[in-house]
Parts: sequence; structure tokens; C-alpha cells
Amino acid sequence: MRSDPLVAVEAAATFTAAVTALTGGPLGDAPFAVAVSGGPDSLALLLLAHAAFGHRVRALTVDHRLRPDSAAEATDVAAYAARLGVPHATLAWDGPHPATNRQAAARAARYRLMADWCAANGVRWLASAHHRDDAAETLLLRLARGSGSSGLAGIRARRDLGGVTLLRPLLGWSKADLAAVVAAAGWRAADDPSNRDAAFDRTRARALLAATPWLDPARLAASAAHLADAEAALAWVADRAWASRAEVAGDAVRLDAGDLPHDLSRRLLLRGIATLAPDATPRGPTVERLLARLAEGRGGTLAGIAVRVSPPSWRLSRAAPRRKP
Repeated sequence: MRSDPLVAVEAAATFTAAVTALTGGPLGDAPFAVAVSGGPDSLALLLLAHAAFGHRVRALTVDHRLRPDSAAEATDVAAYAARLGVPHATLAWDGPHPATNRQAAARAARYRLMADWCAANGVRWLASAHHRDDAAETLLLRLARGSGSSGLAGIRARRDLGGVTLLRPLLGWSKADLAAVVAAAGWRAADDPSNRDAAFDRTRARALLAATPWLDPARLAASAAHLADAEAALAWVADRAWASRAEVAGDAVRLDAGDLPHDLSRRLLLRGIATLAPDATPRGPTVERLLARLAEGRGGTLAGIAVRVSPPSWRLSRAAPRRKP
């Protein structure tokens, strides 16, 4: 770790420890990319990463081209990165933008663009600035949507982006902690008005947390972390259930789902569907309806996969195409 006049030694050490825990060991000379939008959270990430890893840091800014100020904000980030001697790249989201679900589409495009850049430039690690308050907001949003254990586990500290690993080393930091890092450096963060737009669910969740003192973001984030541990345990059990209860033969999968708890049956069913139809994304309610039919001894079709019951097994195969009238 380097000595950096812009960042306190203790803060840099805490950040370094968090990254090392997520990567499984020191980075060595490996490059380390950070996603920097220009907001206070991501500027703090840039400062902390530079204090920890110096010349190994690469800064990436995605210009979604959704707001008039986005290009200028990317230019400002480039200037801050240049002050630190950090190489910077602006990645533009070109082409048509959807009229609905724009935030979700922008998020998917952002990760795709950054992962592609990292893969092309030999960078294995990419960090984003998601923090403890984000984790609390996400838990509230998932609760409101009736999510299961996987959804309630919230923001993962580590995620595979197809050869590039996304890290979130700031989940133990509050938004105020990160704002203090930026203020101490004398930097000025960009202001994204969409963060105050009440049309977005996350904005309303943020306002609810601010107006409700007993909803402590730190405790909510801790609950999400406990749920993530539980989800990891369930996934471990499901892997072993699949190994002992699933048989894949050509274009068919046989599952011995008898006497399993409901959640494990659901996980095996989804894995069987994914084995035969990797691009399928069955929705939760449709999965539950099919599970209810299977529990009654009836079959069904989901995502183009036919499921038949032959107690105690389920047999999955690609459904025959529908005949045209």
C-alpha cells in the first residue's frame, strides 16, 4: 500500500483489506479497474483504489447518453484521474435506448461495456462503488417485491461477468464515509438529478430510510449479509442434491425430487430447465405454478421445456413445437 496525501492511511488500509479478502490474496502487479461515474461514491472508490494500488488502477466511465450533462461529467472524471496519474477510458452506450425499463437496460449496458473493455485490456478485476446504504435500499426493494432468499441476499460482494470478476469492496462503508473521503481530498462530485427522481423505486426507498430512523441502514445491510450466507449454504446443498439426484441423458433430464424441501425442488427444477434451455429466464410465479402441478402428479411446460411426472421422478425434455393452425 502506498502513502497518499489525499487519503487517510487507515481508510486506504481498510480498503486494501476488503479487496484482498474478495480476490483471495494480494493483487501483485495485476491491473485493477474501477467504475467511476463522477458521483461521490465512485470518486471515493477512485481515491481509495489509487491510495491502495497506485499505478495498477484503471478508471472506466460509462456515458449512457441519457442526460445532457453526461459527457461533461465523464470529462471531469478523466481530469480527476489525470491528477492521480490513473489511465482513464470513457465508454459510450451507443445505439437505440429502450423507452421502458431504461434504468435496468442502462445497468446491463454499463456492466457489458466495462467487462468487454477489461477483457480486451487484460484486466481481471473490476470494482464498483456500491456501499452499505445501497445494500439497505436493495433489501427494502426486494422485500417489497416478495423476493425469495436469493433476491433478499441483495448486492453480492463478488460477481462473475464472464471472465472478469466484479468486486464490491465498499459494502462495509456508509455513503457518509465515502463522502468524507471525497471532501478530504477537496474534490467536487457530480450531481445526478435522477437520484432524486421520485419516479424511481430506489429513490423512494432512499427517502423512506432517511425519514425513518429506526430503519438503520447498517442493520438492514447486516441482515442482507446474513441472508447472503444462507443463500450460499442453500446453493451448496443444491449442488450436492443435483449431483446425486439428477441424470442428464442427451436432450432429457431426470430429477429425483421426491421428499425434498420445496426450495430444493425449485432449485433443481430451475437447474434442469437451464441445462436444456440456457437462455430461458422463467419468472418466479410461473415456476411456482408448475411446482404446484408437479406436486399434484400433473405435468406442465415452462420456457419450452416439458416436465412429466413419473413418481418419484420428474422428466424434463424439450417440448414439441406447437402446430400452426
